[in-house]
Amino acid sequence: MAANLDHAIGLLVTTFHKYACKEGDKNTLSKAELKELVQKELSIGSKLEEAEIAQLMADLDRNKDEQVNFTEYITFLGALAMIYHDLLKECK
Repeated sequence: MAANLDHAIGLLVTTFHKYACKEGDKNTLSKAELKELVQKELSIGSKLEEAEIAQLMADLDRNKDEQVNFTEYITFLGALAMIYHDLLKECK
């Protein structure tokens, strides 16, 4: 049986590939794939406007190739984890 952290990391990786394989390069997320991932996998995703999704894509796409690669995706998740961490500190 996998440890909790192993399971969490596996889920992050498989979620990326679940959406990356829908169109084009299977190792990157297009804007449409990123939008679907955010809307279906994050509770805040359904509340984001199209302009916010476009800004998220622009912020994540560090190399400006109009794709989000795995490194850019993990950077995004790290930033989200920091936000969640800060919110939990405030609740104590």
